[in-house]
Amino acid sequence: MAIATGAAQKLHAREYETIYILRSDVDADAADKVQHRVAEVVEREHGKLVKVEAWGRRKLAYPVAKQRKGVYVYIKYVGAGGLVTELERNLKLQDAVVKYQTVTTRDNVDVGAVAIDPDEVKLGRLELPPEEDEKESRERALGLVDLGPDAPRPKHREEEEEFEDVEAEEKKEEDV
Repeated sequence: MAIATGAAQKLHAREYETIYILRSDVDADAADKVQHRVAEVVEREHGKLVKVEAWGRRKLAYPVAKQRKGVYVYIKYVGAGGLVTELERNLKLQDAVVKYQTVTTRDNVDVGAVAIDPDEVKLGRLELPPEEDEKESRERALGLVDLGPDAPRPKHREEEEEFEDVEAEEKKEEDV
């Protein structure tokens, strides 16, 4: 009976990649807490971590939960389908996690044959330099920064007045 269970596990094991994004203002302790929770869930669900990478702080494509930047963490692991569900449930419960996404990269993976490099699985401490406040964005929003000759220019009040004058003249001509 144990042989059938092992064969069934071999057939249903898949390789997954998950990227989760932490708040940009997250401290190293909170990031470690999330990393250890992920490793604990993978182990508890009889999966294997294959690779863990911290990609650092990056700009988000669009604001998520009022955040414009986030700390990206990439993990690659092997396990059954229930592992993904449990991992995503745990990520959802973490306050530091803003967003996550999981993709299946391979089906029918033999868990025992997966080669794991110990250096790629180490859960290193995520040391991030403090985030710099963008003073330029405030200045740029107020129009105090020269963006160069090719940059789009906002409409000036004089152009609006000229347009209003032309409209007023056209209206007078229609009335006559």
